Amino acid sequence: MFETLSQGFSSALEKLTKQGVLREDEISTALREVRVALLEADVSLDTTKSFIKSVGEKARGQAVTKSVTPGQQVIKIVHDELIKVLEGPSEASNALKIDNPPATILMVGLQGSGKTTTSAKLALRLQSKEKKKVLMASLDTRRPAAMEQLEVLGKSNSIDTLPIVKNQSPEQITSRAMQQASLGGYDVIILDSAGRMQIDDDLMKEIDKIKDLSNPNEILLIADGLTGQEAVNVAGAFNDRLNISGVVLTRMDGDGRGGAALSMVSSIGRSIKFIGTGEKVDALEEFHPDRIARRILGMGDIVSLVEKASETLEAEKAERSMRRFQKGLFNMNDLKNQLEQMQKMGGLKSLMGMMPGMGKLTKNLDDKSLDDSVIKRQIALIQSMTKKERTSPNLLQASRKKRIALGAGVEVPELNKLIKMHRQMSDMMKKMGKMGGRGMLKGFMEQMSGKSGGTTSSLPDGQMLQKQFRSKLPTNLAGLNFKK
Repeated sequence: MFETLSQGFSSALEKLTKQGVLREDEISTALREVRVALLEADVSLDTTKSFIKSVGEKARGQAVTKSVTPGQQVIKIVHDELIKVLEGPSEASNALKIDNPPATILMVGLQGSGKTTTSAKLALRLQSKEKKKVLMASLDTRRPAAMEQLEVLGKSNSIDTLPIVKNQSPEQITSRAMQQASLGGYDVIILDSAGRMQIDDDLMKEIDKIKDLSNPNEILLIADGLTGQEAVNVAGAFNDRLNISGVVLTRMDGDGRGGAALSMVSSIGRSIKFIGTGEKVDALEEFHPDRIARRILGMGDIVSLVEKASETLEAEKAERSMRRFQKGLFNMNDLKNQLEQMQKMGGLKSLMGMMPGMGKLTKNLDDKSLDDSVIKRQIALIQSMTKKERTSPNLLQASRKKRIALGAGVEVPELNKLIKMHRQMSDMMKKMGKMGGRGMLKGFMEQMSGKSGGTTSSLPDGQMLQKQFRSKLPTNLAGLNFKK
């Protein structure tokens, strides 16, 4: 997500931090590189010009604080300006207006943008996190498979869907859905409208009628984050006709350039409320401009990391792990738990992107090093071991290694890497369990289990870990090769 933009900003601003005194020509050079980075990331020309002008004026006109270098101050200005652009107008809000039941959310967008899947993602989020009773209804009569798809997604995730009645018009389905929501005591109804390959008048007339019938609390535009500048044009057309209340960007886990997000907010003046970060139904994140700005600038997003951990990590399990680690105990079962936790939290690349100090590290690694299939193979290797081998990895000699590797369908050298990684992590845990590292370990585990009361100061970042443990850091964690 935003990888192209992040790399461009890092390259442009990295040189500034090395300068003790910031000269006019250095500011101009940096802004020129930032401009190129924005344009390469598919940010519109108007948004780019406005951004560069604002940053330039503040960088040249602001007094330099003694406690930071001029380069650091420019980075702060860029950071603040990014937040300002991503936030949109001051009156725009990320919160959904669903206080008066049954609140209606109308999902609109082009065909293939991910409306149906996003409808299910949003319904699951509202049902599981906000404890809302949700009803979904498909209005896509031209594509019967879409109605069946929503029904299947509803059943598999225990979300109610409006029963399919053949030969009904979108208007009739809308009226039936509104009646069912009112009689059934639903808090929220999500209407998944039909999409088109392009914006046409028939589509807009149909959605206009649905809008009049349902009087929606929210009209969310579902836009594909990989479509670049075309997403901005689509957003403008829908907003002009429907006055949309917000945007959901899908496929933000792909290799898109991410500039559409900046351009869209700037051009239509509507906030991005959510971003889709994967194919799974729970892969929907709330859009936080300040956190996204930190990710773009390689500062990490430790708040989102802790939130993800607190959602997936069981508190009792975390407490047990902490007590074991403090005693210096770390066997293959512990390693398996850590690898599975990493998978639940979005995979290796997603986690490293949110950890402060790890942004630059990922640039030095190839795609194979960040391939989450490595984690799956490592879990398979541990599952191929006997209970005794998991608790006593020192038993793993040549004949056992061959059997384990064969059972997992990999070669012995990959098992050797896993054993080496376990040994290094075990050494690290022993060091953390001593008096010098116990406080940091306890703080880290409390953060991960969501019990710290919202502070993040005790979380270790990549640079601090490397500095404290030096060669003791696991050099091949899930395929990674840390620089020493």
